[in-house]
Amino acid sequence: MNLRKPAALWLEDGTFFAGFSFGAELSSPAVGEVCFNTSMGGYQEILTDPSYAGQIVTFTQPHIGNYGISPLDMESARPWVSALVVRDFTELPCNYRSVESLPAFLQRFGVPGITGVDTRALTKHIRDKGAQRGVLLVGGDATTAKRVLSEAPLYGNTDWVAKVSAKEPYPWTQPLEWGTPDAPSEHLAVAVPGAPRRRVAVVDSGVKYNILRSLVSLGCDVTVFPASASAAEIRKHQPDGVLLGNGPGDPEAVPYLVETVRALIGELPILGICLGHQMLALALGAKTFKLKFGHRGGNHPVMELSTRKVSITAQNHGFAVDDASLADVRFKGERVELTHVNLNDRTCEGFASPALRFASVQYHPEAAPGPLDAHPIFHDFVRRMG
Repeated sequence: MNLRKPAALWLEDGTFFAGFSFGAELSSPAVGEVCFNTSMGGYQEILTDPSYAGQIVTFTQPHIGNYGISPLDMESARPWVSALVVRDFTELPCNYRSVESLPAFLQRFGVPGITGVDTRALTKHIRDKGAQRGVLLVGGDATTAKRVLSEAPLYGNTDWVAKVSAKEPYPWTQPLEWGTPDAPSEHLAVAVPGAPRRRVAVVDSGVKYNILRSLVSLGCDVTVFPASASAAEIRKHQPDGVLLGNGPGDPEAVPYLVETVRALIGELPILGICLGHQMLALALGAKTFKLKFGHRGGNHPVMELSTRKVSITAQNHGFAVDDASLADVRFKGERVELTHVNLNDRTCEGFASPALRFASVQYHPEAAPGPLDAHPIFHDFVRRMG
């Protein structure tokens, strides 16, 4: 690794941010939609969240890597980001759980990074100008960056779900690791002894491990299905409920999954999370739209409208459900109720239909990383399955 190899992140509007390469050797330009995450920690979980496929992630926390990398903190089998942007990092982590440093982890999986960047200025630029694509180059210039970006596919036109989804169904049996930072036992309930086990079909559009762990810890038998699985294939499993997981990209780029969800509405209890929440909205006939710069971080306040209770939530999404379009939905004669709103920008954070037995949230109740305020969402889902 050569920390002194000059590199630059070029944006579509011609703005560039200089720094030095780290992590994997940049053998070819790294292209992605540039976004920022405001979490103070949890960089490993963020890097391995499949929802970040096709994105160049900027951490607003100025110093990254202090506690290294632990196998217990993986949210998928590998990191999915196109590249990583940081102000500073360390090669000497201090943590009894750590097995390697952040730079070594990036090298092992071929993920390039850039350090020494004014991440505050970059974040403000994205916030003010909106989301846009970028390219990480070593030794390139504005002409090279413009050419690379003109040849790269648009982020919203790509089916990122197909790239991250499982190819075959598989069972998941690992529960939450009690006593780790992401699962302090005083915050999370476990399955009631003697309670019937519920069979849950999880549609994998990029689902995080902690969603699966949470279900197992609540006494569910979990089978993960590819996003390409049909409603008939899911029905053969005879599940008691269906969970639509998180994932990357524009929900409108995955019409086959929307059709599968539409066929299952009203048959079984359904819980939608993040991209699954958006898929459920499209299946009902509502609309989604792209946010100016997205919600990515661990401190987003969300209000439950029926109780006025506010939860601090973990979020990671660039698209949202148009709540006005929900008001026009009539599915099998039933209306849809707006249940949660974001207190920062008033966007839709949840909707439900008791008659059709579904509930849906835009945020991440499993956290990893982030607060656990919203974990009762999983308990509600288990109760709906009877």
